[in-house]
Amino acid sequence: MAEKLTAIVHGSGFAGKGHAEALRDAGVEVIGMVSRTPEVVKAVAEEMSIPFAGTDWEGALWQLKPDLVALGTPGGAHYDALLSSIEAGCHIYCDKPLTAYASESKDVYEKSQAAGIKTAFAASFCYQPHALLAQQLVEQGAIGEPQEVEFISHYDLNPLIPFGWSHRIDLGGGRLSNNFTHKLSIALRVLGGKLLRINGETRNDMHVAPVVDGIHDFRERDNYAPDPENDPDIKWEPVDAEYSYTAMAAIQPSAEHRMPVSALFKHGGVQPRFQQEDSVDFYGSDAAIHIDGAYAQGPLFLKERKGDWKRIDPSSQLLSTIPDIEDDTQRNWTQLAREFVADIQGDGYSGYQTFKDGWIFQEAIDAIRRADGWMEMP
Repeated sequence: MAEKLTAIVHGSGFAGKGHAEALRDAGVEVIGMVSRTPEVVKAVAEEMSIPFAGTDWEGALWQLKPDLVALGTPGGAHYDALLSSIEAGCHIYCDKPLTAYASESKDVYEKSQAAGIKTAFAASFCYQPHALLAQQLVEQGAIGEPQEVEFISHYDLNPLIPFGWSHRIDLGGGRLSNNFTHKLSIALRVLGGKLLRINGETRNDMHVAPVVDGIHDFRERDNYAPDPENDPDIKWEPVDAEYSYTAMAAIQPSAEHRMPVSALFKHGGVQPRFQQEDSVDFYGSDAAIHIDGAYAQGPLFLKERKGDWKRIDPSSQLLSTIPDIEDDTQRNWTQLAREFVADIQGDGYSGYQTFKDGWIFQEAIDAIRRADGWMEMP
């Protein structure tokens, strides 16, 4: 039996707690948690029975000497923490985006390679059961030659969401960093392919955001949205992160397929839906796959050229390969953690996303934000 690995987690919010649970499920002993607010990290660590709580990341690395670390903070806080973790020789499990800018992501990827450490990039909705089912169907030739992919979503977010990291690119905000990353991971997983080139544009639908104190979990931010008409003293901060984007891409599917697949990714963060639900669609020469939900939450339907739409559910065999966890986000984090930890312990690399993917994803994001034409992926 392999010796039990130890880990510390950077972040005490939604992702930090989720990463800690994922690593524990994978058999790792979580020995510490670090966050910026002393009283918060102490309370969360106590709640989760994590023995060490602190605010000094580098100090915790050298004091606790963990085998691996997990970064569950917003993306803008990743770069320095990643460099410290690499210097400490830790394997790293990092949430998306890898960093706020492609130059930083490339630097982190190259330094981790040189250090010989293993890395995992948690754009993890590629583990959705219906995405894995779509992957099976494509591999079995159910749609013939893959030709087109579409990801369409509209979230109708409140434009008065209080100011925070999601409003600033340098803090890891923007819908590309936190929506497109998951969609691209699903597309590449289903097609068994790689990103060849990309083009697109973004739109900032929130030029300013109100400043409100007391928010720790970003999922609750809408509950803190103020009423400007009844509060004329609200402070406002400028917003530079995009809340809508449209991107076109060429994806080379697996080796047995000849032609690149045309991909469209369209998202309106503050725009409402009308009747049609968010969806993921794969079109081929012989059939099409439709999956409900922005992140392939399901159900899945298949339509052959001369047939009708037919619902297909994941088999019990497929479901047995992923954690039996109801919450999508936690299940997907946990599956990635299991594959990552198994690789560290010598079971071999299973194809999970690494910092190389995180770097390439950030190159794509930066290219879409520049909106200066097609970019060939490095």
